[in-house]
Amino acid sequence: MTILMKTGAGDVPSEGLRLVRHFTPNWFAATMGTGMFAVCLAQFPSAPALYSLGETLWVANILLFIALSLIYAAKWIIYPGDARRIFDHPVLSMFFGCIPMGLATIINGFVIFGQPLVGDFAIDIAQSLWWFDAALAILAGLSIPLAMFTRQEHAIHQMTAVWLLPIVASEVTAGSGAMLMAHLPSGAPQFTMLFASYVLWACSVPLALGILVILFLRMALHKLPPANMSATSFLALGPIGTGAFGLALFAANSASVLEAKGLGELATAMAGASLLGAVLLWGYGLWWLAIAIATTVSHAREGLPFNLGWWAFTFPIGVYAVTTLRLGQLLDFPLLTSFGGVLVAALAMIWLVVVGKTLSGALKGFLFADPCLEN
Repeated sequence: MTILMKTGAGDVPSEGLRLVRHFTPNWFAATMGTGMFAVCLAQFPSAPALYSLGETLWVANILLFIALSLIYAAKWIIYPGDARRIFDHPVLSMFFGCIPMGLATIINGFVIFGQPLVGDFAIDIAQSLWWFDAALAILAGLSIPLAMFTRQEHAIHQMTAVWLLPIVASEVTAGSGAMLMAHLPSGAPQFTMLFASYVLWACSVPLALGILVILFLRMALHKLPPANMSATSFLALGPIGTGAFGLALFAANSASVLEAKGLGELATAMAGASLLGAVLLWGYGLWWLAIAIATTVSHAREGLPFNLGWWAFTFPIGVYAVTTLRLGQLLDFPLLTSFGGVLVAALAMIWLVVVGKTLSGALKGFLFADPCLEN
């Protein structure tokens, strides 16, 4: 579709306006995958080169997130009617969850990479961004399901794991809060963030696990989704990995916060329960990881057409890898640490492929196509 812009010389095509009009929030999945890859690279203290590479990717991801946010804001300003159509789309609307999840990886980066660069100011930035991110996650987790219930058309045979995206945003933010909490002043700031993170986790993980049950039923009754949605199989790993990641951080960081609040008698029990929950969810994730790999191989035999959905390969593997490494550290279990390293290596190869195809598709322009405008 060619977009025309009125000028004194008449109607002339504007590629920039076409890009803005056809921009969709699934582009923010690129910030999720890149940000999580940066976090993964920072998990190897004996390899400073990997840390430096992760830091570079984190900075690049900030610039990418800002650029995507400006483009999407321009769409709402210039084409508000077209932008609002997304709430009627049963698939594309789910990607609103990618915005707070992409921002969460940047917040994690401020905790990991920011302090050596700008000192404690990085924590102040992260704390402010975290509350904004929590609001975005709650908004996505409520407004998109409400749109599903009131204005969209859905059928069980058309369901895919993208239903998880707006729901999972809250638990991703909860994991960031559990990480950031340890760097806040003791007392009220830490306890408030701990409590808020528990609530965000509870608003997401149980509901996401229920959606996975429906997804299992959908695939049993109606078989695999089409090949162009193949990458969504890995999205099922996302809520499991992020849920386990949050619990692992609660296990590591909540005890001192609870003790400072005078809840020391509960601290050990809650930390132990969190660690047990993290291990159980991690084990559950192994099943979904195997299924995701098997379904992708099955689709690959017929050919996998590239689209922005390929970014679904990156974030779930990344968060599961970080969780694996964190559990290996908490349990002093070298086998888990080694497996986590294998997952990060696999993520690196996948990320390179997806980035290359995304850049190629962006330059050719075919990735900028809003299906909401087809009619």
